[in-house]
Amino acid sequence: MAQIAGRLVQIVLDDDRHSALSPTQEAERNQAMADLEAESQFALASDPDRLIVLHLSVQDGRLVFDIRSEQDEALQTIGMALGPFRTVVRDYQMLLDSYSAAVAEGREARIQAIDMGRRALHNEGAQLVMARLSGKIVLDFETARRLFTLITALYRRP
Repeated sequence: MAQIAGRLVQIVLDDDRHSALSPTQEAERNQAMADLEAESQFALASDPDRLIVLHLSVQDGRLVFDIRSEQDEALQTIGMALGPFRTVVRDYQMLLDSYSAAVAEGREARIQAIDMGRRALHNEGAQLVMARLSGKIVLDFETARRLFTLITALYRRP
């Protein structure tokens, strides 16, 4: 994919379940947000050079991408069903829980095996993000991976 000028300059998570995250998930969420704000490729297909402020939330069982300009002008809202994400998010969260337990137990071989599975599911989630946003948003794979991290944090049930 060719480099695009559009990128995320700020991410706002509308999340009242923030306290339900494990320390590992909290760290991943914070790192994903920092990485996205530092370096991302994310643009409206109709305006690939614009800088974007993204408000990401779950509303009425739908994942909502509220895309705004730096001046807080509403540009586009994309709502998508959470159903297609359900299995991969559930499996990913299960692996994160297993990973935390393996780290606490100090089981290096188990940590490595779980981490390989976690990366594979993370990639699957990123591909799903790209497919669901296709035609509306132009983004690269690393941006999609980081967005998937945020989606798992939002999707988490307390």
